[in-house]
Amino acid sequence: MNGKQRVELTWIGKENRPRLEPRILLEGLELSHHAQHRIDKSDLFDNRLVFGDNLLALKALEQEFIGRIKCIYIDPPYNTGSAWDHYQDGLEHSLWLSMIRERLVILRRLLADDGAIWISIDDNECHYLKVLMDEIFGRQNFVANVIWQKIFSPKSTARHLSDMHDHILLFARDKEKWTRNLLPRSEEHNKSYKNPDDDPRGVWTSGDLSARNYYSVGVYPITTPAGRVIEGPPKGMYWRVSKEKFAELDRDNRIWWGVNRNNQPRLKRFLSDVLEGIVPQTIWFHQDVGNTQEAKKEVMAVVPEVPDVFQTTKPERLIKRILRNFNGRRRLGSRFLWRNWHNWSSRTQDGTAMDNDRARRTLPHAYRSSVEKSYRRR
Repeated sequence: MNGKQRVELTWIGKENRPRLEPRILLEGLELSHHAQHRIDKSDLFDNRLVFGDNLLALKALEQEFIGRIKCIYIDPPYNTGSAWDHYQDGLEHSLWLSMIRERLVILRRLLADDGAIWISIDDNECHYLKVLMDEIFGRQNFVANVIWQKIFSPKSTARHLSDMHDHILLFARDKEKWTRNLLPRSEEHNKSYKNPDDDPRGVWTSGDLSARNYYSVGVYPITTPAGRVIEGPPKGMYWRVSKEKFAELDRDNRIWWGVNRNNQPRLKRFLSDVLEGIVPQTIWFHQDVGNTQEAKKEVMAVVPEVPDVFQTTKPERLIKRILRNFNGRRRLGSRFLWRNWHNWSSRTQDGTAMDNDRARRTLPHAYRSSVEKSYRRR
């Protein structure tokens, strides 16, 4: 077999690559707005809102930001065949792949070594996009496919199954260098922690002391404080710790035997010992990050006079989770946010087809402070 052969996605016209000339961005002073002066040294005045063809804008940004971007989020056309006033969402499949490929190549160059890119997509193109990103970013740099519950009630009019989720594909520039933050703990996470035995170390919850994974020293009898002999772990299971470690935990009052001191032993886990946050999971429910209905209300609150609000915008809570919890530092002002990307040409998702003042007001209000300059392509 030829050593140069590899698995890749092919399509009609893949070999046709556009030749892009270097581009620059010209500031539109009538659109620029930011604070009069910096409050402290950490304030940044380098955020930009770019109006224009997004491929040419990326080419212009490449000159200044290559290898510097920590977090990229894009929301490209899903290519569902739907007709929108704001952008074309019914491209021929091969053309869609060619267009997204050119943008992904530049976006990869913009990423820092410890940066990552998040892409919203639905089932229509998700799996083709995954294979394409494997080719561009390297399959070894795939981090996760996050499932976002965008709708919370089933559609009775669905012909087959009621579609209730979108995908968010996550790729790192270099997976070995990329790190994620923990999600903040809430009262819901902590409500199971109690202190029925008044342990001076504070509230705790108990966990199963047995596990399915084979453990060579994980089978032995245990005698409860009340005198009952437990011959061993449940059938097909193993104690998580050795007999010696179990005795050590019991002496340290980290084993819970129940109120009558005669139950199956459980391991006490103190709230003071757990991580400061929650390890992120790959399913994001609408209660935690919002849904499309919530996103539509957010847009209508900013531009109530617009009768036809874009239907598939993303909720602010979804964007916040990506930006605040997966990008090292927590200041939104230092992020690279490319949200309104529903367009291959000159009009953005929510704004630039309107007058300039209204366009500014269509930005999610949580991110207004992050948009400090508006640039136009020469």
